[in-house]
Amino acid sequence: MGAILPGAVLCHDAWRAHFSLECETHQLCCAHLLRELNYLTELHNQPWSIQFKQLLLEAINLKKKLTERDYHTKHPDRDQVEKKFSKLLDRPPDKKYTELYSFYKRIDKYKDYIFPFLYYQNVPPDNNASERAIRNIKVKQKISGQFRSQQGARDFAIIRSIIDTLIKRSENVFQNLQIIANFGT
Repeated sequence: MGAILPGAVLCHDAWRAHFSLECETHQLCCAHLLRELNYLTELHNQPWSIQFKQLLLEAINLKKKLTERDYHTKHPDRDQVEKKFSKLLDRPPDKKYTELYSFYKRIDKYKDYIFPFLYYQNVPPDNNASERAIRNIKVKQKISGQFRSQQGARDFAIIRSIIDTLIKRSENVFQNLQIIANFGT
């Protein structure tokens, strides 16, 4: 069976159901990982969580410096990040820190999905854009409770999608909505 989303890199927070989707690869959200590492560092103050957090921040800073060409060639800084990551995985935290050790096991299990953003130019290190995209629907649900009809929900989704796309393209929302409204007249 071919990939359901061929060529896609899914960026998410390691929810198990996400891994059942067939795609080119996955990218674990570094923002989620960093929040979890902050918690674990405050809880245990262990070198492993501190070092992994520093490594993620180093990788995110590297992403900002990579040029288009860097994604298609061997890159020494990216290789260094991968080497540090491998060494970190070879030295797990003490099992007595159960939450930290569970986190380590999850990272080890999904190690191939930590740094794809360093290999794909259009893959961000986090899924913040996706979470921002669903924020409007969640606010609508919170305020109104629900839609009155399926058609109302579909209409809201279509209009919101158009508005969000215009915003992402830095286009004038009002002018474009006027064009759409006058299209059939």
